[in-house]
Amino acid sequence: MPPRSRERGSTALELAIIAPVLILLIFVTIQAALFFYGRSVALSAAREGVSQLRLAQDPGAYQAMRGQVMVSTERYASQVGGQALRQPSASSTYDDGAGKVHVKVKGKVISLVPWDWSISQEASGTVERFRTP
Repeated sequence: MPPRSRERGSTALELAIIAPVLILLIFVTIQAALFFYGRSVALSAAREGVSQLRLAQDPGAYQAMRGQVMVSTERYASQVGGQALRQPSASSTYDDGAGKVHVKVKGKVISLVPWDWSISQEASGTVERFRTP
């Protein structure tokens, strides 16, 4: 009969220590991917809103376009983000003096862990001015 090894059962103990760490690492990696995907969707939606609002020549045109553009920006974020970006909301500002428009998109990223992952992304652009020579 061969002698018993002193390391008998050590593999099960090592697995019991390493397995939770590996599972945690997998969850953190997936959560990070979802977070960065949500940020990317929010930034893309903000850029879409800016590209539409850049055509506002004056504050009156901006006010007329703003509501429809914010709805389409939120719809874009919902369609592109799917379930990854929840409750998207868009807001915008128009700076006539500087000739700039800013769009901010906020939302919540789907979470695998019990914490709330809120994101906010902004985009800005110069208002296109059409002038006669």
